[in-house]
Amino acid sequence: MRFVPADGLVEGMVIGKSLYDKNHNLLLSKGSNIHSTYVERIKRLGYQGVYIDDEISADIEIKDIINDEIRMKMIQTVKDVCIHSSQGSKSKKQNKDLVEKKLDTTKQLIATIVEQLLINKDTMVNLIDLKFFDDYTYFHSVNVAVLSVVIGVGIGLDKEELYNLGLGAILHDMGKIFVDKDVVNKPSKLTDSEYEEMKKHSEFGYKYLKETYQIPTASYIGVLHHHEKYDGTGYPSNVSKDSISLIGRIICIADVYDALISNRPYRPALLPSEAMEYIMANGGLMFDVNITKVFARKVAPFPVGTYIKLSNGYTGIVAENYEEACMRPRVKIILDDEGNKIMPRFIDLKDDRNLRSVTVTAINNI
Repeated sequence: MRFVPADGLVEGMVIGKSLYDKNHNLLLSKGSNIHSTYVERIKRLGYQGVYIDDEISADIEIKDIINDEIRMKMIQTVKDVCIHSSQGSKSKKQNKDLVEKKLDTTKQLIATIVEQLLINKDTMVNLIDLKFFDDYTYFHSVNVAVLSVVIGVGIGLDKEELYNLGLGAILHDMGKIFVDKDVVNKPSKLTDSEYEEMKKHSEFGYKYLKETYQIPTASYIGVLHHHEKYDGTGYPSNVSKDSISLIGRIICIADVYDALISNRPYRPALLPSEAMEYIMANGGLMFDVNITKVFARKVAPFPVGTYIKLSNGYTGIVAENYEEACMRPRVKIILDDEGNKIMPRFIDLKDDRNLRSVTVTAINNI
């Protein structure tokens, strides 16, 4: 399986991972052939690209960190929580009951992904996320929850701590339902006054969850702290270092990373490697340096299935990543240094001593 950017899709390619439409219904199932009409629809939905199966990538396996069914159910559930929470006072009691039911489902789903990630605790995050514009907030919330739990597993949190972390992470942007929608959805840079309004969302979410529902204290404190920065320059309270809750420090990194690798109306997505560089450069500044190190071990800067170019001019597909050497993956070489197709062969940048001077220079979109 390999990742193909949306602009590189052509009719006849075979879908490697199922795609969903904006209503979270199955659009194209794994194994389906792409027709020309679907190429345009995939682009309109805002997908950055899709995974495909073909002969050249048949021996490259990409493991889901959580399965599609749970992922889509989580997205729909957190969407329902936000929608019912934001509805008017005429049906306040009814909405509260509905939200409580959806929160119960959310809690069950968080418990499920904690179990899955504890079983597969050596798994790295190796996928380029398949999300689209319309439901960005809900995709983002789920991604931040999964990334946060992965980090939590990496630093050795127990099951209860991971549950509290995952719940705080999936609800971290809850307060945005109390911010002016024109500010939340503005496609361009916010004015100073709009930014001040937006900054209130972490405190809004904290108060709403604390006062309205049965949420663990650690979870809603994490919601309050997810925009606090390690050096004290964050908000709403400008606290720093260990004065920021552990959950808040973890969610902060996951939140920024997922935002950076997402297409937004005002900028294109960064590559995972570029986002990782940003995270690492801000270790000890924006982010807890120790959590940053764990993050770098658990999230692959060059995800499996992506094309990369090496410093010797060769091009290949990432076949495997290593926690202890995240910048030196196992690669299936397919093009020589002049861009000509060659008989594919595997090289291992981590273990092959003859390749010590060879580095990854870029992710290629071929």
